[in-house]
Amino acid sequence: MPAATPSRPIALITGASSGIGEALTHNFADYGHDLVLVARSEDKLKTLAAAIEAEHGVKVLVLPADLSVPGAAETLTATLKRRRKVPDVLVNCAGVLEQKHFVKMKPAGHQAIIDLNISALTAMLAQLLPLMVARGSGRVLNVASIAAFQPIPLLATYAASKAYVLSLTESLSEELKGTGVTITALCPGITATNMLNVATDANGQLANLPDFLIGNVDDVAQDGFDACMRGDVICVPGVINRAAMLASRSTPKWLLRRVGGYLARKAT
Repeated sequence: MPAATPSRPIALITGASSGIGEALTHNFADYGHDLVLVARSEDKLKTLAAAIEAEHGVKVLVLPADLSVPGAAETLTATLKRRRKVPDVLVNCAGVLEQKHFVKMKPAGHQAIIDLNISALTAMLAQLLPLMVARGSGRVLNVASIAAFQPIPLLATYAASKAYVLSLTESLSEELKGTGVTITALCPGITATNMLNVATDANGQLANLPDFLIGNVDDVAQDGFDACMRGDVICVPGVINRAAMLASRSTPKWLLRRVGGYLARKAT
């Protein structure tokens, strides 16, 4: 009797239809992972799945879902269990950003950021981390932001949501020691994605950003993938971003607020 073909590890990627999430699908597929792709746009996911299967020869399961809806993570996990597709890697990349003065945003705008960037991410972790710990192996990559390290006027709720993601990741990295499960926070700076295009439409000043401040999405994804596979706790892609992160951690909070406020006023 021929030997059974070993099954490939499975990576579940939320926010997979565009940006960093889409780039990460290629990283994991190239490394030999079957994929579960999650986002709201079923059409985009199916197009991406077909391209990945053709290019990398892995299996791709498309599970469209709006993770900001209460109970969506639980429903998704039930589907994964039923299909025996509990992932070896969870990538929490689904997120939303809105650049605007806090008081000029509608309450629903703030809530949308909280629902997806915080509540949905936490729900995915709450559903899947226990399964990984019980199995004794697993990796998690949470996509945060360089904004997690300091207050960002005009991005107040977004920056706060990413600070939550970073803090949660750092706390869980200690809780998970010895379990066989690692967790990583990817903290990119400004990256050339559709999210940047949307922000630029809202604030034309962003179009004047010098090219060296804008990260390449494939490079950011590769750095995040490598950090996840190594089990690093924090990954900040780019020399400039790492320097800014280190400076923010050593600079007094009052000065960070003043500098951030000055830059925000210049940008409007």
